[in-house]
Amino acid sequence: MRLFSGASSAIGRENMSETQNGSLISPELNTAFNEHVSAELAASHLYLNVAAYFGGRALKLLSKMFFKQAEEEHAHALKFIRYIADTGGKVSVPAVEAQPAVFESVEHVFQLALEWEWDVTRRINKLMIQAVDEKDFAAQDFLKWFVTEQVEEVKTMDDMLKVAQASGERNIMMVEAYLVHQD
Repeated sequence: MRLFSGASSAIGRENMSETQNGSLISPELNTAFNEHVSAELAASHLYLNVAAYFGGRALKLLSKMFFKQAEEEHAHALKFIRYIADTGGKVSVPAVEAQPAVFESVEHVFQLALEWEWDVTRRINKLMIQAVDEKDFAAQDFLKWFVTEQVEEVKTMDDMLKVAQASGERNIMMVEAYLVHQD
């Protein structure tokens, strides 16, 4: 005995956000996620350049901090790639824009990093709005982690900028000392 009519299978698919191409991600959101992968990789490249800059100035803790940041941004890109693949989408990573490798000062580095994190935050929020508009609940759930992560990323770079500004270029070792007391 069937409890539901033939329409139930269509309703079930609709609730799972199945697109006409048979995947769980719309072509539009798929494209937006692929573009975001490039942004996460660009952040990773920026932070690698920053890590090398600090390493060249013998600021080992700052260098270590940014190597870790670079790894995190790379991991974020991989999360998006896995999500696209897991939802039956098409992974197509766009070219990654070259990032600056020369910096005016330590304060300049943290200003750039803070601006970058704000840019990523705006991108994540835009993706969330798109997922909400498409009623893609799985994408919304996936993006919630990134929304929370960006709060931490912006705060970290904002705090580091404040410490760099308070220390000044001549007392940059104070920024290194600040890192010793983190965690």
